[in-house]
This record gives sequence, structure tokens and C-alpha cells, in this order.
Amino acid sequence: MKRSSSRRISTAALTALALTATATACGSGSGSTGSKASDSGTYTIWDPYPQFAKGSAWTKLLDACGTKAGVKIKRTGFDTSDLAGKALLAAQQDNSPDVLIVDNPVVSTLAEAGVLTTTADNKLDTSAVDPNLLAAGQSGGKTYGTPIGANTLALYYNKKILKAAGVDITTVKDWPSLTAALAKVKSAGKKGITFSAIGTEEGSFQFLPWFWGAGAKLTAVDSPAAVSALSLWKDWLDKGYAPNSVLNNTQTTSWQEFATGSYAFSENGTWQLAAAKKAGLDYGVLPIPGATGGSAAAPTGGEFVTLPVQSSTARYATTQKLATCLTSTQNLYDTDTTLSYVAPTAEVQQKQSAATPELTPWVAAVKAAKGRTSDDLGTKYPKISEQLWKAVQSALSGSKSPKDALSAAQSAVK
Repeated sequence: MKRSSSRRISTAALTALALTATATACGSGSGSTGSKASDSGTYTIWDPYPQFAKGSAWTKLLDACGTKAGVKIKRTGFDTSDLAGKALLAAQQDNSPDVLIVDNPVVSTLAEAGVLTTTADNKLDTSAVDPNLLAAGQSGGKTYGTPIGANTLALYYNKKILKAAGVDITTVKDWPSLTAALAKVKSAGKKGITFSAIGTEEGSFQFLPWFWGAGAKLTAVDSPAAVSALSLWKDWLDKGYAPNSVLNNTQTTSWQEFATGSYAFSENGTWQLAAAKKAGLDYGVLPIPGATGGSAAAPTGGEFVTLPVQSSTARYATTQKLATCLTSTQNLYDTDTTLSYVAPTAEVQQKQSAATPELTPWVAAVKAAKGRTSDDLGTKYPKISEQLWKAVQSALSGSKSPKDALSAAQSAVK
């Protein structure tokens, strides 16, 4: 695992990171140095949680893991959209942090650029991790890190509106029954469903459960299954079951629409649980149904704990101890409670559901979820995603039919 002191980062890696950068992270990180600037008794950790200041439960956990490993921790929290780029630059300068906690879609990009060690090399034990979650950190048959937790999408529903419309939520099991429920809601004078179809990664993120739920694959975005998914959304807009505002909605503004109490359904994530309670809505959560039933695979959010390549291989033994501590059963439970994440292991998931029953449908959604870069897409995913959100925009705005929009997307990907 020895490497030269300078690394040439590919244009593909930089482009991929630019396309997958999100605008959902909060706060900003301070300047920091990597492992090269640390003495042998200090280990650096970079994470995408700038909202957690010194003295928070998160930083106390990092310090405790450092103490257990017999070292001091120098931690810096960066904005999510900045972290991957800084990690690439640090790798070029042979100054990577010892531990890098990074958004799961960019793991394969960093791995392809040669920034990360594999679990075969760093000896991280991932045997207890759910395979569908671990897949987000796999590329070329190798695994790069382990998930610290996951979030995903599901359908929040307003019990009061559904009751007034005569909808029994237990009957909503597939696309036809969901559409029938939306028709009843509209007939009762209420609003149907809100989601985010904005022309960014957020739009692709929200479309993927329907895309995958139809049986479509990202390697063929113009398949009949893909067309059926986009046609579903288009039909909802045409019939007034979903508002035209979805074309510009972020996940946040979509949630704000639902929080008014006017909508029967909202496609949104685990991260809105606290907001749902604060809004005072009588709500429930339903995994997004597949076209013909069952739970659709929704894309996984959340971060991976990774170990960047170091020129001094002597650091790896301690780094492995730090990563193992951060992802231990007890620490996963505490951390994922703080982050509103579902844990990546069955043991901790069971503990979460027992302590917080409202997490139970989210555990089911995460178990059915899928990494955006799974299927060994790696750095191909960002380009596919960009064409997918453009197709969604074209179809929902009426400038192209769903079939023509997706055909154009497939041509552009090729």
C-alpha cells in the first residue's frame, strides 16, 4: 500500500464529484491538515458533520475512540459538498487524513482515484453489515470502508386527510392502489402527493425508488420499465394529484408543503422525523411501494468510514482501531440516534426499533434500499444521474414525452 508523494487525480474523478455534490449539508469546516502534519501520537479525522462542535456527543465519541487507541484526535468537520474535493487534493499532496468519513456516492470515485485502502488491506470487519448497504462502498470487486449509518426515502402520510377521503392506508400496496388513493384524496378536495423533481441530484434521488420499483436499471434508462416510472409521475401531474411545484422543489421545500397539513403524502427521508413531530401532524410512514407490490428499492444516503492510503504504513494498525471503535455496536447505536440514521447492522437495527417504534418502517425501507453506485457503476453514476434528472424535467414540464425524454437521456449517456 506504499504510494508516491504525489498523485494524479483523474478528470473523471473531479467531474464525478462536481456532479454528485449536494446542497443539503449545513455549516462550514475550518482549515485542517492531514496525517502528514500530525505527530505519531495524533491522528486526523475528517467528517461531514460541521454542525457538531467541540463538546458535542459526536466529538466526545471521537475523543473516546482516540483514548481507547492510545492517541489524540485532531478532527475537522467539512461541508459535505466540500469534503470529497478536499480529500482528493490532500491525496495529491500526500497529506490525507487517517480516517475519512464521506458521503457514500463518492466512495467509488475516491477509490478509483487511488485515495482509499480496501478492507482486505486495512482489515476492517464488515461481516455484520447488511450487504445492500455495504454495496455502496464497493467497486471492482473490492470494498472500501464500512457504513456508519443509512437513511433513505419513504412516504409520509397524513392520517387525517386519508381518513376524510375514505382511504385505508393498509390497502396501499402498489402503484395502482396508491394512485387510487390519490384520486380519492383529490375528490375529497384535498391535495395528493408532493416530492422533489428538481433538476439536480435531489431530483434523481427522489425518482430512483419509482425507477427501481418498476424494475428498471441505470444501465438502460430508456427501458419500458423506466418509461412506466416516469409516466406515473407525469400522469400524477396531469391529473392534479401532484403539484407543478415539484419541478422546482428541493426535498426541503417539498417537506414544507407537506408540513402545512394540506397534502396526503410526501416522499421524503428519515431526516424529517424530528420536523414531522415538530409540525404536530398525525402522520404515518409507508415504504415506497413497487409497481406490482412489495417495497421498492430506495437510494441509500449516509456516510462510510474509510481509511485513506498513507505513505507511512505504520499508521494503519491504529487507524483500524479507530474505525472499529466508531462502528462498534454501542457506538453505532448512539451515533445513528444522533444523526437520525438507521444502523447498517441487524443487531443495532433491532435495538433501534425496540427503543423507537416509529423507526420500524424506516428499518424496512433501509433493508430494501440500494446504493446509487451499486452494480459497479462507480464514476459512471453521476453522468447517468444528470441525464436522468434532465429527462424527468423534460417529461414533467411537457417538453418531451416520457419515452422521448428517456431515449434522449440514454443517447447522452452513451
